[in-house]
Amino acid sequence: MNQRDNKIQHIILIEGSANIVVLLAKLWVGLTTGSLAILADAIHSLTDITNNILAWFVIRLSILPPDREHPYGHRKFETLAVFFLASLLTVLAFELALRAIKREDAEIISSAFEIIIMLCVLVVNVSLATWERIWARRLDSDILIADASHTFADVMTTVVVIIGWQLSAMGYLWLDRACALAVSGLIFYLAYSLYKKAMPILVDEFALNPEILSKTIRQVEGVKQVNRVRSRWIGSEKAIDIIISVDPKLLTDESHKITTDIESLIEQKFGVFDISIHVEPFGK
Repeated sequence: MNQRDNKIQHIILIEGSANIVVLLAKLWVGLTTGSLAILADAIHSLTDITNNILAWFVIRLSILPPDREHPYGHRKFETLAVFFLASLLTVLAFELALRAIKREDAEIISSAFEIIIMLCVLVVNVSLATWERIWARRLDSDILIADASHTFADVMTTVVVIIGWQLSAMGYLWLDRACALAVSGLIFYLAYSLYKKAMPILVDEFALNPEILSKTIRQVEGVKQVNRVRSRWIGSEKAIDIIISVDPKLLTDESHKITTDIESLIEQKFGVFDISIHVEPFGK
């Protein structure tokens, strides 16, 4: 395991531990106050913990080297985890919305102690989201970005829930259901954002513009024609598959030099190191 992956796992373990504390705090406040919105927020925190557990195992799997069944490696398992989390959020958001619509108004209480607990939860979530997003950018990790986005959504939902809870305790009981619906809407939006990130990778959408890539390759001396350019994402890394044509009279060493020049140019310009180049004779 390299240093980057080890750091990602360490971050996930720390965040997971904090999320367990946050979940227990929200669950206790929700049960003692009778607020559906707070209980909904607790369910949202449960998805954070589920995501942490899933992410930890996926990171351990994705760092495995390529093998016979997975010649491109296991990095897409990380993307698959993001897709799974988005699906889980979609189901939970639908369930929350359904409960909020069907539930009848019930008495909701509030006290200074519960308010302090929820404010502490808010501080913890803000700190977690900020800290994790900083490390996600430093480590260029999709799964940490997804997890940080999830935690940030938890911050937003907790703010909405606290406001709705206090107004509901003042007698505006319908606001508790309204806040639960608002939480559901935010979770739907988060799921949509994660789908947008995962789907292009899972369906092998190009990682680099093929026209720009072809134009770059044609700049290399000796390239007569670019017959095919394909690129795709493998986790957070890019892979390129190229077919070019060269003068059929060139020696093997000369053709090899052209491919080496292409690889060096692509590595320098696009930061891609997984490059496969097939050479064909021009005009045949």
